[in-house]
Amino acid sequence: MNRWQEMYKAKLTSPEEAAKLVNSGDLVVSPLSNGQPLAMINAVAARVRQGELENITYLSGVDVRWFDLYHPDLIGKVLIDTGFCGPVLRDFVGKGLFTYTPVRLGEAVEMVNRCRQSQVVGLVVSPMDKHGFFSTGCNVDWGWETAKQPGVKVILEVNENMPRTYGTNHLHISEVDAVVENHIPLVEVPSAPANEKDEAIGRYIAEMVEDGSCLQLGIGGIPTAVGNFLMDKKDLGIHSEMLADVMVDLYDAGVITCAKKNFMPYKWIGTFALGTKKLYDFIDENPLVEMHSTRFVNDPYIIGKNDKMISVNGTLEVDLTGQCASESISFKQYTGTGGQLDFVQGAWRSRGGKSFLALYSTYTDKDGNLRSKIVPTLTNGIFTTVSRTEIQYVVTEYGVANLKGQNLRTRVKELVSIAHPDFRDWLLFEARKMNFIP
Repeated sequence: MNRWQEMYKAKLTSPEEAAKLVNSGDLVVSPLSNGQPLAMINAVAARVRQGELENITYLSGVDVRWFDLYHPDLIGKVLIDTGFCGPVLRDFVGKGLFTYTPVRLGEAVEMVNRCRQSQVVGLVVSPMDKHGFFSTGCNVDWGWETAKQPGVKVILEVNENMPRTYGTNHLHISEVDAVVENHIPLVEVPSAPANEKDEAIGRYIAEMVEDGSCLQLGIGGIPTAVGNFLMDKKDLGIHSEMLADVMVDLYDAGVITCAKKNFMPYKWIGTFALGTKKLYDFIDENPLVEMHSTRFVNDPYIIGKNDKMISVNGTLEVDLTGQCASESISFKQYTGTGGQLDFVQGAWRSRGGKSFLALYSTYTDKDGNLRSKIVPTLTNGIFTTVSRTEIQYVVTEYGVANLKGQNLRTRVKELVSIAHPDFRDWLLFEARKMNFIP
């Protein structure tokens, strides 16, 4: 047994003992999705329930599991704070029981290390290697840099199912306060199936992607459809906050090679991976893939170093001036800012770059009425994610609107052309009332 193994043995403990490192009033931080340590956080919840802890804040995001810390009987003793509101927490945040922090993913490291002071960070990691290092695997995001901050207590939950990835995402046993083992399967999130509208949108975007482009794709049916229509492209690259299954499909088809990337060539660059076992197995000890913190991956300056950067994300509502609301339904938080704005800005900095925000032209309201998602003015209370000064391309199943640098008259014309035909006259009428067009 070498000294790193001896140190590991000395720091290996139960979740219950590790949870004793948390004190009342602490801010406890974890990464996104599969990076959240289930056993350790549940043990913290048990201490709160037993009256040993109070006034705890737990900050994470993109929750894919239920944690005991979320139980309603702990409300008032624990504040659950999310940087990206997923389906597990959405209803609680909407009712005001939990809270949301507005943050760009590219600034999330500063959120927990500059704007606040975290006391404890808990992360899921791959098993320790012979040199004493753990990899944060699928989830580097903001957790790894938080664990590197002076004075922060670091608790690692070792999971043999967490991939070991390359990049800047490793922690040494000497930096760790406690180690817990919990070998549970990673949560898998299959790609959403693409419907007819997704395919129409995907086809429009794919037609504008050149060979040798560098991709950032979000999650959902539209990004999946975009990927499906890229199968005839050559030498695509990856610089994306999230790595997804569709990227593996493109790699297997010979489409993604990263050979034409001018910045960090021959490397996939990501900050978290969320998909199925196919994706997790692909990134495991794969020298093609490098995982780095959000401060690097989502920095618009870094993104812009990639020529022909293509950014594809979804939005929920667009007004006639080009403001995009992508994260809330009225004032109720639905998702989060995430890295959307980071990549819109980064793609614009890129030589030959293009950013696309995609949405269906309509939705059906609770009364069964068809409504337009392209609107004269944003819905009262809804939050703007991408301002009208930043927006480049907006895409619906009816086409592509080019808004960057265009005046209001041109923007109205472009957006009306991709609206549902039933709403085009109404949009033009409202645009005239606001004096956007004569």
